[in-house]
Amino acid sequence: MMTSLFSIFEPSSSIFSLHLNWVSTFLGIFFLPTFFWASLSRWSLLWSLIMKTLHKEFKTILGPSNVGISFIFTALFSFILFNNSLGLLPYIFTSSSHLTMTLTLALPLWLSFILFGWINHTQHMLGHLVPQGTPSALMPFMVLIETISNIIRPMTLAIRLAANMIAGHLLLTLLGNMGPLMPNKLIFILLLSQILLLMLESAVAIIQSYVFAILSTLYASEVN
Repeated sequence: MMTSLFSIFEPSSSIFSLHLNWVSTFLGIFFLPTFFWASLSRWSLLWSLIMKTLHKEFKTILGPSNVGISFIFTALFSFILFNNSLGLLPYIFTSSSHLTMTLTLALPLWLSFILFGWINHTQHMLGHLVPQGTPSALMPFMVLIETISNIIRPMTLAIRLAANMIAGHLLLTLLGNMGPLMPNKLIFILLLSQILLLMLESAVAIIQSYVFAILSTLYASEVN
């Protein structure tokens, strides 16, 4: 019996105090298409098209001197997309709905960008703190505002992803729990609303993966 609405997000299955539900984070590896066949499948061709499109977009943002870094963000997009999508299936733990995972992704990325920028491009990073054309009287406030906005970036990345995943799953759970309490005449409306909400959550899973990856790419482009 569900003691709390948020208990669906608890990694409760464990052996020897090891929370095995977190293993679902790596289930997406098994869905990656293999490219060792003589003729590629439709899934392989579709995945190659998606990766090439993302690589081209990230390469445009990062510039020609940082082409190799774009592969990091395409891999990040794939990792988050598989976790978000698999979390919509029954009895699969959604690890991307936890700040433990989302902060683990966002914080090291942001910290590496900041350290790289301040060590190698100090003047460029200082110039970002004061936008061009700022009056002299407002410069201290702009430095404070820009500093705070830079510091909270990993939190905004992590909270945005986790909150969107939690919100959709909670709505699906709430509607699902209403089924036994509703009259038979309204069951069709409930099923229709569940299907529509599941379609919306599938779109959100893709969009949030893209948003996380593209914002990380934009943050990386600012340090060069």
